[in-house]
Parts: sequence; C-alpha cells; structure tokens
Amino acid sequence: MGTPWFLLALSLFCIGWLIWNTMAPESARFDSAAIGFTALTLILSLQASYAAPMILLAQNRQDDRDRVQIEQDRQRAERALADTEFLAREVVSLRLAIQELPDRDVLRAELRALLAELDASSAAPQATEPQAPEDKR
Repeated sequence: MGTPWFLLALSLFCIGWLIWNTMAPESARFDSAAIGFTALTLILSLQASYAAPMILLAQNRQDDRDRVQIEQDRQRAERALADTEFLAREVVSLRLAIQELPDRDVLRAELRALLAELDASSAAPQATEPQAPEDKR
C-alpha cells in the first residue's frame, strides 16, 4: 500500500470501474453513475479504513527504528569522545616526554665535554708512562 505499483493498480482499477459503469451496456453495468458509484465508494472506504491503521503501525515501527538508531548514534558518539580524550591524553604525555629529552645543543655540549675529557685523559697517561729501557746489544 503506498508503493508505486499499488497506486498505479488502484488508479487503473478505478478508471476501469468508471469506464465500465458509464460506457458499458446498461444491462452489464453493476454500479450506477446516477447514484454516485456507491459500490466503488464503499470499496474505497473499506480500503481507506484498512490503510489508516497500517499507516499508524508503520509510523510506530519507524519511531522504534529511529529510537534504536538514535541510541546507536549516541553510543558511537560516546566511543568517539572517549577515543578522542584518550588520544589527547597520549599527545600530552608525548609532548611532556619530548620536553624532557635533551635537545641538540645540550647533546653537543655534553659530547664536547666528553671529548675534551677523553683528550685530557689520553694525553695525561702518555706523559706519565715510564719509558722502557732500550736494548743495548
């Protein structure tokens, strides 16, 4: 009821009914145009009396589907918010960890100090090492 096929079929049925009951021989007509096509009116009223509750039921089912969809959307949004908050905390912790790392200038200064210390320690033992006596043969 409400599909294009149903609407087309109902329209063709009504058109056929009207044509038959106005143009067919008087003895073949079964619904008089003079009294307003009473049988057609009765049939369409019966169809409408079934259509109204069906429409209400369809609306109720759609409301239920909408409620479920809204709940799923809410849960999805909560998960997305939780994921976003987690990622924000991770980014902050990474920034803090990066700030604690020494930068290039500090590393260079420490390497220079170590190199100077190595140079000093390698130069000092050479001066204090006893020289081995030469073999005189």
